[in-house]
Amino acid sequence: MTRKAETFKAAIVLAMLCCRGWGQSAPATILQVDIENWVEYVYDTPDTAKWATNPDKTPAAVPKNFTLQTGIADIVAVNGEPVKGTMVRNLRNMNLAAVQTPGQAIGDAPRGAIVTDYFEILKADGSTVGTIIVSGLVPGPPPPGAPLAVTQGNFAVVGGTGAFLGVRGQSGQNANPQVVTLRQASVTEDPANRRQNGGGGRVRWVMNLIPVERPSIMMSSNAPAVTHSSDFSLVTAAKPANAGEVLSLFATGLGPTKPGVDPGSAFPASPTAVVNSPVAVLVNGQPAEVLGAVGYPGAVDGYQVNFRVPPATASGTATIQVTAAWIAGPQVQIPIQ
Repeated sequence: MTRKAETFKAAIVLAMLCCRGWGQSAPATILQVDIENWVEYVYDTPDTAKWATNPDKTPAAVPKNFTLQTGIADIVAVNGEPVKGTMVRNLRNMNLAAVQTPGQAIGDAPRGAIVTDYFEILKADGSTVGTIIVSGLVPGPPPPGAPLAVTQGNFAVVGGTGAFLGVRGQSGQNANPQVVTLRQASVTEDPANRRQNGGGGRVRWVMNLIPVERPSIMMSSNAPAVTHSSDFSLVTAAKPANAGEVLSLFATGLGPTKPGVDPGSAFPASPTAVVNSPVAVLVNGQPAEVLGAVGYPGAVDGYQVNFRVPPATASGTATIQVTAAWIAGPQVQIPIQ
């Protein structure tokens, strides 16, 4: 890059740091989290010496009211993208029912248990994206205003870590793909054999998230902060982008990097601070090839994302949208020739 281009790029970025993205309203953030091999271990014996010792598949005694259970499942996909991770559940039975039944709890809302679930989501390479924590009641109908895909469960999203720091919202289960009922096992069963013992459940969780901060493409004085990577000049009507061209966008809200920096600290020039979460760029709703996403050196919460405009993109006005950890920001528009 020439000195002139470096100076021009620096001026753009400094201006952008004061100007957040604008455009259409950001869409609702819906995560569909698929889990498999779901087994719940019932505390059916007080003898702790027997816990997690039996290598065989064990049936659980029917849990009585107020019995504790611990659930473990594998997270296998988020919004259809293969991932890794673990869901861990703490559950206490209470068996609420409107009809008085000996040994069960009386209550107007029929619910079987109070639950806290922890979803620790990893990328396919095993690096941690973050954790989402939900707490609520099962089974029974979802709350008013829940995503229509939620078929049961009344859960509040009470927080998160990593890319999901401070997130709020609501969540529940969905019947699509077809639910496989979870397996209940005795607490004496060795959980190391959870996968090989088989019979675990499968379900899709639907989370409507309200992030503390979402990705947002910055603005220069008169256009979105999307530049030609060749010279870092702005994409404008006077200098439109081409289909297949590599562009750079500058954004906020892409979350933690690897290596990380302390909150509120600027990103270093070396080593490069690579965005830890999965990052995607959509051009007219179609996925673009993302070539890199890094914290911009010297910026606080400022990032550079290089991407290739899909070769089949039609001429005219194109929408650009960036997502991080499946959380999407508002769209902006650039000209394509």
